This record gives sequence, structure tokens and C-alpha cells, in this order.
Amino acid sequence: MPRLMLTDARREKLFHLMKSTGRVYDKPEHRQTFEGILYRLRTGIPWRDLPKEFGHWSTVFRRFHLWSKKGVLAHLFKALANLADTEWVFIDGSIVRAHQHSAGAATLSNESIGKSRGGNSTKIHLAVDSGGLPIYFELSEGQKHDITHAPSLIEHLKQVDTVIADKGYDSDAFRELIANKGGKSVIPRRRYKNTPQERADWCLYRYRHLVENAFGRIKHYRAISTRYDKLARNYASMVSLAFMLIWLPMYC
Repeated sequence: MPRLMLTDARREKLFHLMKSTGRVYDKPEHRQTFEGILYRLRTGIPWRDLPKEFGHWSTVFRRFHLWSKKGVLAHLFKALANLADTEWVFIDGSIVRAHQHSAGAATLSNESIGKSRGGNSTKIHLAVDSGGLPIYFELSEGQKHDITHAPSLIEHLKQVDTVIADKGYDSDAFRELIANKGGKSVIPRRRYKNTPQERADWCLYRYRHLVENAFGRIKHYRAISTRYDKLARNYASMVSLAFMLIWLPMYC
């Protein structure tokens, strides 16, 4: 039997959240199906190569695709992230290489795949809380600048006290947005600007590594560190599952 990723307590917690959506019924086969999805998240193997212990690969994929389409997997992450402590919020972006098999989706959208120095890539824009736990994320093409998604990250936060980011987020408009929401920013100015460096809490800025740590943790999963999914929605669901696994120890 392949190695499983969930204890009984954590599995019960997740299925309670899934049933609360009204879109998932308590079927015994769902447990192995869910473990099959997590196995693919961890190993990054093609769906067709899933071990038979999880059931037929097409059954596992169809269930994943359906749960992704209905927003069930994204709901798991959002529900667990309700405990976030947003006194400090750290934001950043990280580029993920898109495998050649992820291209060619039969849609009119670019599916958050763009061209950067390394070729096809996707960028994950992330906000984490005071403890380095993920709160909210978005996907974009790999060449998109971090600041383009920064306002959206802040708008999706329930509360804004202090936002910490690197020089890539040096924007007076972004600082004003944070101030209008009642928060303060710790963002250094880029050197080529003639404006002087502002006084800020540089001791707090040293903890910006918390958002980098979150990226490091989810990139242990091979289906995250390299994007194989053609649809941005399905890749976002995989990212949601990875962030969900970070939150689970906070509950059980």
C-alpha cells in the first residue's frame, strides 16, 4: 500500500468541511480517492500512473476535476485559514516552471501561463499571517510583476494592520491603499529613486522570510514545484491542498 498522508482525525476534519459545502456526500470510496489526489500532489506523477490501491486513475482524476470545478478544494483552504492572525501580513510572489504538458489547454484563456527567462512559467502571489501561515493567494503569468497583484491580495484580507514586503512592492499608490484600509506598510524604497529611505520597523522586516518559508514548504510537493496541470483552476486547487496541509496541524 502506498504511503498515506492523513491521520484519521485529520481526514474526519477535512470531510466534515467538504460535506458542509453541500456538494460532497459521505461515500466510503471518497477517502481513498482523496488520498490518491494527495499522492499525486506529493509525487507529481501522471494521473494514469496512480497506484491501483487508490482506485482507477480516471475515477480519481474525474473526482478531482469535479471538486476543483465546484470549488470544494479551495473551500478547504479558506475554511482552515479563518484562524489567521493578520496583525502582520507578509506578501511576495514566486515563479513556478510550467511543464511542456501544461500548455495547450482548449480554452481562450492563457490559463496563467506566460513566458519568462526560464520559459513557460506561472507565478504564485501569496499573503501569509504573523505566524507564516498562508491566508490568500492568486495565480498569474510568470512574467507579471509582483505589484500588479498586490492590491488584490490586500483587498481580500479581512483586516490590515501591518503589511511587510520587499522592494518589488515599492509603490506610493500601494502604500496609500494600505493606509486607506487603516494599516501601515514596511516596504523599503528602491535605490534608484531620489526619495530618501523612510523610517520603518526594520526588525519586523527581518521576519519577511516567513512568506519565503511558506513557498519552500509547498514546493516540497512535486505537483507544485513544477506545474503539470493545463487548467489554472486545477493547479490552483493543488496549491490550495498544499496550503491546507500546512494548516491542518493547527487543528488536529
